[in-house]
Amino acid sequence: MGGSHTWTAVPGAAERARSVLAAAWSCAVTAEGGREELVGAHTVTDDGRLLLEVPEDSALLAAALCAPRGEPSAVLEFADVAPVPVRDRIRARLWLAGHLALADGRLAFHPMRGVLRQPSGAVVVGPEELAAAAPDPLATAEARLLTHLADCHGDAVERLTRLVDPGSLYGAVRVRPLAVDRHGLTLRIERARAHGDVRLPFHAPADTVAQLTERMHALLTRATAASCPRALQRQRTDGEG
Repeated sequence: MGGSHTWTAVPGAAERARSVLAAAWSCAVTAEGGREELVGAHTVTDDGRLLLEVPEDSALLAAALCAPRGEPSAVLEFADVAPVPVRDRIRARLWLAGHLALADGRLAFHPMRGVLRQPSGAVVVGPEELAAAAPDPLATAEARLLTHLADCHGDAVERLTRLVDPGSLYGAVRVRPLAVDRHGLTLRIERARAHGDVRLPFHAPADTVAQLTERMHALLTRATAASCPRALQRQRTDGEG
């Protein structure tokens, strides 16, 4: 196999939005009946609808029952929070505008428009894009994977910084794993008064945790090789002699 190819893809906006929905544990809902914070209340169907479990005394349920047209408009807000403690832990915010309807004792939210805001800017996501996209296959495991990497393998994180341009590490006081998806690992580089992010792409996408383990080992192997080029050169020279 050709070993020179590097996989540089990043998640698209719709995939990123679906990943936020898959991993988020809470959301804020603003509708005609007011604003409510829901925890562990949403699920996403294959066609992109959101089903909300709300208390019987919820103003949202009353709004859906009493709305003149039966489908009150609403906005749902989700925050994507980094599982590892870092500065500015909100990695993205997702707003979905649509309408609510009753469905088998639950509220079904039909999104009509979405806005995903990341540090790189805001992107509009249409309902067809959202329904067609799938979450990143590592989205629901990401929190466990990153906290394990940060808590138990700090030496590996330090070694991975050898793959980062030295200029990006100038003044760094701490480096932490910020995000991981099927396409790569992102490190947060914190300085005394600022921070920045660096992405380390995998050589191929990882669709399972087992594949992710192999991709991480490949990154660490590259980092080890990058840390001692002179020693490797000496070994080659000695071997040739």
